[in-house]
This record gives sequence, C-alpha cells and structure tokens, in this order.
Amino acid sequence: MTDLAHHEIRPWHFVSLAGTTHRVTTIANRSLQRPLAIFKPPGTFDMATVKSAEENVSFPDAVGDNSADFVAPPSSLHQKNIFARIRRDPWFQIILISFIAFCNPGMYNALTGMGGSGQVDSTVSANANVATHAATAGAALVVVGTLYKYLGPRLSLLIGGWTYALYAGALLNSIRVKNGGPFVIASGALLGLGAAFFWVAQGTIMVTYTKDQTRGRAIGVFWVIFNLGGTIGSLASFGLNYHSKSGTVTDSTYIAYIVIMLFGWALSILVCSTESLSEKYHGHRIAQESKAFNFGNLKSTVIQVIRIVFDWRNLCLYPMFYNANVFYSYQQNDVNGLTFNLRTRSLNGALYWIAQMIGGLLMGLILDLHTLNRRTRAITGWAILFVTGMVIWGGGYQFQVWDDKRLALGLKQDIDYKDGSKFLGPMFLYFFYGAYDSFWQSFCYWIMGARSRDPVVNAVVVGAYSALKPAGGAMAWRINAEKVSPMKQFAMNWGLSIGSLLVAIPTVITIQKSDKNLEDDTSDDQTRDLGKN
Repeated sequence: MTDLAHHEIRPWHFVSLAGTTHRVTTIANRSLQRPLAIFKPPGTFDMATVKSAEENVSFPDAVGDNSADFVAPPSSLHQKNIFARIRRDPWFQIILISFIAFCNPGMYNALTGMGGSGQVDSTVSANANVATHAATAGAALVVVGTLYKYLGPRLSLLIGGWTYALYAGALLNSIRVKNGGPFVIASGALLGLGAAFFWVAQGTIMVTYTKDQTRGRAIGVFWVIFNLGGTIGSLASFGLNYHSKSGTVTDSTYIAYIVIMLFGWALSILVCSTESLSEKYHGHRIAQESKAFNFGNLKSTVIQVIRIVFDWRNLCLYPMFYNANVFYSYQQNDVNGLTFNLRTRSLNGALYWIAQMIGGLLMGLILDLHTLNRRTRAITGWAILFVTGMVIWGGGYQFQVWDDKRLALGLKQDIDYKDGSKFLGPMFLYFFYGAYDSFWQSFCYWIMGARSRDPVVNAVVVGAYSALKPAGGAMAWRINAEKVSPMKQFAMNWGLSIGSLLVAIPTVITIQKSDKNLEDDTSDDQTRDLGKN
C-alpha cells in the first residue's frame, strides 16, 4: 500500500484500508453527504462493491501513478460511470460510428446522388470524384492501413471527417464564383485523403467490435443508419428544390450539408479503441507496447502488412473490392442524372438510399442465420449476389436500350415523378441498383470479419478494400467524365460484377465453418501475431 503521508487524505482513501471499521465508514458518509445529497451512502461497504470500484474508478490527479491503490465510493461518480460503461460497450460504438457516417459520407452520398452533385454540368463533379477516389486509393492501404495501429480509430476519424464539409463548401463556392472548378477538384483530392482515414477506421470498428453471431446485424444496422443520412439529405433536397426550375441546387442545400457534416465530425471524439472496450468485446486488443511508434515496430508492421495483403485468400477478394464503387458513376450520372429532372433526381436519390437500408439489413440477417455454419452462410451470400446481379443488370440492359433511343432524340433530364408509368420503370430499376450495392458491400465487410477478430489484421484488409474500392471508382468516374457512351459503361459494370464474383469463389468456399481455429483462416502463422509486436 502506498504511504498515505505523501498524499492529500481524501474520504474515499479510507475505503481500501484493511479492516474497514464503522468509524471509517461514518467519516466517509459524513464527508460525502453534501456533494452527494441525491444519493444515500451506505453505512458499510460491501467488499464486492469495493472490488468493482477498484476495477472501474481511478483518480490519477490525487495520487499519481498509484491511483489504483485507492477507491472512490461508487456513488460519487455514478452518472459518469454509467456514461463510461455505455460508451465502452461495443454495440454503442457500432451505433456511434453509424451516426458519424450518417453525417459525413451519408450527406456526401446524398449530394452526389442528385447527379453531378447538384450542378448543371456534371463534368466538374465527375473530375472531382476522380481526384477523391484516386487519393483514397493511394492513402488507404499505404498510409492508413499501415499506421492504424498507432493512430487508432478516434484520431483517424478526426483527421478525415472534416474534409467532407470542405468538399460541400467547395461546391457552394463553385456556383458563386466563376472558374470555381479547380477548387472543387482540389477539395475532392483532399476529401480522398480524409476518406481513407475515415473508412479504414469505420470498417475496422464494424467488422471487429462484434461477435461472429452478430456481425451481419452490426453491418445491417450500420447500413440502415448510414444510408438514412443519404435518404434524409435527398428528401431535404427534394423539398428545397421542389419549385426550382434550374439545374443546380439552392445555396441553403449546401449550407445544410456543411452544418450536418461538421456535427458528425465532432462526434468522433466519443469513439473508443479496442483497448478501452468493456468485457463484452471478445476480439483481440492491441498490446500497448506494440503501439510505440519506433523503427522496430514500424518495420515489423510493414512486413506483416505485406504478408496479409498478398495472402491468396485476400487476393481472390480484391476484384470484388475493386468493383464496389465502379457502378456509382454510371447509375448516378447516366441513369439518374440524364433521365430525370432535378426534383425527381432528389426523390430517386432518397429511394436509392432507402433500398440500401433495406438491402443491407436483409443481407445482414441472412449472414447471421444461426442454423447455418459460417461457410454455408458465405456461400449463401455469394449466391444471392450472383442471382440478383444477373436479374437486376438484365433489367438494366432493357432500360439502357430504351434510354439510348431517347438520348438520340435529344431527350434528357425531362422525366418527372408525376409522369406515371414513364417514371415508375426507371425508378424501380434505380431502387434495385441501390439494393444490390448494399448486398455487395455488406457481403464484402462480412467476409472480412469472418476471417479475423484482430483489429490490426482487419485494419489492413479494410485498408485494401478502402484502396481498391475507390481505385475502381476513380476509373469509372474518369470514363464517365470522358463521356463514354452509357451502354459501354453499363456493359463494363455488368461484366465486372459477375467476373469478380467468380474470382472470389476459392475464398468463399474455404471460410472456416466455426470460431474454432478462426485465426488459422486469417493469414497463417506468419501474420497471426500482427497485433502483438
């Protein structure tokens, strides 16, 4: 026991003294009555309560490094402890990151989903998206995936989140200032760097913080809350621009997006790393010594990152990762952007994100079916992607043949939601495009988490996903900016979707059936100790 003579004596110090006496408890009771009038301190201290307090409450300001020797009465910080316990709960963190995503990329999705980010000429926003995706691709794996162990999720989100508001501000500036395009593109590149930090942290939290039996539901819950941002943003744009006859959105639309994005960025301060999670978390925790940023640790991390990246089971998933953002440019700028007027584009954007919510939750529930082992669930998810892909893209082909004829007649951006059957067919197609995107990304995230419970390993794989996904997106947005015909873009999307599913088969059929020896499925012996160096 630390010598109390060297410290200021406080009432709660007496609690940890051996042989707690009636005199000591009376002193503690009287001392605490005034600040704790809303609580009634007990006359005696139950040892189980004392032990619980010792494990959960410390006062470094009172006794320095030896604060663990002293215990505060549980009631003294009752409300604070309740909040701390809630904050450290893995499911609270899942919901928190979902709301942060709701405010940042959710609002960004609503903006881009209107076609050309609400601009008359979609070329500037298309080139900005190229810069965004290219920067994310370059930073996600090389920088963020490698350094995540040292930065942690909170700092990663704080570094990346504010760039979404910057991009929305650049779009607002571009409609107020002539030749504002270069600033939009530059802010898009900076957003790409920020998005790399954001998505690696988000993905690692989502696939690591929950158990295998609930991972699908965690992904589904995230997808619902995240896409609620796009839904609300699109509906707000629909209302704000209902009577607008111009091709651009109003200033108030951009300002509303900026405010929401900054609020979401501020929420990042509440995010916890795995080391701070409660006992409800059953995955790996990063050893404190391995987080020291020095040459030895960094060299070891780089070597192990390379081993994970080139694991053959991960290599088979990379075409799926690459394809995850490829179809956005075609769907948003050609299907929605060229076919409908502004207010209907906003309405379609809301329906697109609603479909994402439904699809993500549905796929998550299927991937959590307890009657199926993990491998069977993986095969089931793959089969859903293959069958629905053939059906939805097949319907998309019929639409594109019809739309090509319209474009040849000079008809574009003319269909309104009041046009009846002329609107309903393309609207339902766009809805199912959104559902298929959520099927795809939910499955990608689930299969990453199904192979490892280590946050460092998952950060590397999520980093690869976050790098390849925007790389494919950058390619597609560049093709869109070059005005390649919609039919050629459609054919590319359909071919990449089905082809990448076929390449993923070896990984899908080798997923471990249960939690037993799960780490053997992650990355072999050479990477099993990644988070322990």
